[in-house]
Amino acid sequence: MNEKVETLKKELKEKLEKISSLAELGAVKAEFLGKKGKITELSSMIKDLSPMEKKDFGKLLNEIKTFAEDLVQEKQELIETMIMNDKLESERIDVTLPGTTIKCGSPNMLEGMIEDLEELFLNMGYDVVEGPEVEKDLYNFELLNLPKGHPARDAQDTFYLKDDELLLRSQTSPVQIRTMLANEGKSHIRIICPGKTYRRDDDDATHSHQFTQMEGLLIDEGISLADLKGTFDVIAKHLFGQDVETRFRSSFYPFTEPSVELDVSCFNCGNKGCSICKNTGWITVGGAGMVHPKVLANCGYDPEKVSGFAFGFGVERLAMLKYGVTDVRTFYLNDLRNNSDRKDV
Repeated sequence: MNEKVETLKKELKEKLEKISSLAELGAVKAEFLGKKGKITELSSMIKDLSPMEKKDFGKLLNEIKTFAEDLVQEKQELIETMIMNDKLESERIDVTLPGTTIKCGSPNMLEGMIEDLEELFLNMGYDVVEGPEVEKDLYNFELLNLPKGHPARDAQDTFYLKDDELLLRSQTSPVQIRTMLANEGKSHIRIICPGKTYRRDDDDATHSHQFTQMEGLLIDEGISLADLKGTFDVIAKHLFGQDVETRFRSSFYPFTEPSVELDVSCFNCGNKGCSICKNTGWITVGGAGMVHPKVLANCGYDPEKVSGFAFGFGVERLAMLKYGVTDVRTFYLNDLRNNSDRKDV
């Protein structure tokens, strides 16, 4: 019996030395330790032995089973380690190599301009307020001292949606009106209103049927044009540099009185005259004025107690001036080719 056990041990060792995969190991394990394996079959011999022989045989049988299981387990660990090493080698990554460069975009100029101005005004104590783009005629025109039939409406002709009472807003001034009405004339206001606006303009290099406005409103006691001028100075120097100068020119808007055009000295030629400033030395960047007493009264404020100023900029115009963009349509085109190469713009 001892000779047979030693023979099985030797046979098992030889077969385990030749295999190199878990599948082959499984086959050898079944051959020796399976239900019908060679070592398992030795158990069937115990019934023919005497009680004394059964004791010695049982001890011998346990030893060979333990021997075989340990040998198979050792071989399994060896094969698994080999497989893992091969996998690590084949999937190895050289972390010292430079990473793949991923091209990233940048914020749209208009969004960047709006965020820049919002940060400026927030630091000056203003709130950022938004409103609907689909607006009522009441808020877009009538409460702004532009009754139906008023000739000044022609300059802000927009897109009407229903019965001439529902329209796409031609300015963000309705947000100012809504804010004043919500306050019921009881509190002071300091807000800016950025957003999309719409007018029935023919698209060309300097006009678009859709554009972005940044309007502002301040209402308090004792507000004057001097406060507006100081605010405009801060905005102009922030956008175009500390050396830029500002000035007011008389103008007309139905919702402000007096009304002014906001001009900055030409940052390109230093007031000497060039193509950008049309040889005047000055560039108009927006409109403003003191809030008309009638507009204050329409929104519940007492013009005898409070006053205020309002201003508005076209964000596209500011971006065109600041970054040298020559065609407003560039902001909205998906074509990445240089406009100078195109024949349809």
